[in-house]
Amino acid sequence: MSSTIIDVARLANTSKSTVSRYLNGQPVKKETEEALKKAIKELNYHRNENARRLVVNKTQTIGIVVDSITNMFYPMIFRGIEEVAKEKGFNCVFYSMTSNNYKESYFQNLYYEGHVDGIILISFRKRDKEDLLKIAESDCPVVVFGDSAGVDGLVSVDVDNYFGISELVKYLNRIGHRKIAYISGPSDAAATKCRLTGYLETMELLGLDIKTDLIVSTDWSNEDGYLAMNQLLNSGDFTAVVASNDETAIGALRAVQERGYNVPTDFSITGFDDITLSSWVFPSLTTVKQPFMEMGTKAAIELFNRMENKIEYFSERHLLTPKLIIRDSCRKISEPISN
Repeated sequence: MSSTIIDVARLANTSKSTVSRYLNGQPVKKETEEALKKAIKELNYHRNENARRLVVNKTQTIGIVVDSITNMFYPMIFRGIEEVAKEKGFNCVFYSMTSNNYKESYFQNLYYEGHVDGIILISFRKRDKEDLLKIAESDCPVVVFGDSAGVDGLVSVDVDNYFGISELVKYLNRIGHRKIAYISGPSDAAATKCRLTGYLETMELLGLDIKTDLIVSTDWSNEDGYLAMNQLLNSGDFTAVVASNDETAIGALRAVQERGYNVPTDFSITGFDDITLSSWVFPSLTTVKQPFMEMGTKAAIELFNRMENKIEYFSERHLLTPKLIIRDSCRKISEPISN
């Protein structure tokens, strides 16, 4: 027969209410805490979570919905979310959209059916505006990670993609580059437009020429970066390339080297993301680092704000600042080339 909270209270020589306070994370006297730990261990007590949920009307669980379980950036985001959830005494349950054709609004049912107390929706793809409007109009506590499609009434968290690319262009210009090419991303990625706009507007701000033949789209893979760089080498006059992610930058680096050129002597190359490989390629890649863990932390904090303060809650878009990481793939072109 399973032990009960009454058995724990009796063995620890305390009251049932004191045991309940301890189990819910509330402070008790030090000697009482030690007695309760000993009693719980001796009785092998496990509280009935289903019964507890009926009493407090909470699941102590948040749902994290992702568009794909294969994205290399998600683990650090998860870590940030889980640290906040742990501090709050909550568990995280993960759901993938890969195995079905449901839209994101469908996962609100997890809240309405009593499986979770709030939801974080994570995707780097362009979002369906009509679907987000449904989410914004509901009373389900939701935080959107990534694209908010310009929908009001939502809280969303993302990196400042515009700022990151702008910093790279400004850095290259500071070290003497005026002819800067750009490797863009796929049309279905939410960040592609923001990053391209960052490139175009910063080039204009600095008084630098923008040439359409120096802007090439890719699917953000190494292979497409390789092909894009070969296309640029065949068609344009430039001294530096801003690649809109590290994968394409690494592909571009290989293309340059295979053509007999040297980086950074002949061309400077930058990336975006600061993936692990970017510091291991030769030369190591100048890039901008996305604060994925901090973004996860911010998303979780905002979700708990929504869950705890529904009436006073205000919608807002939070853009976290990426950090410029200067390595060895760029050089000042004002410096003489050594033989």
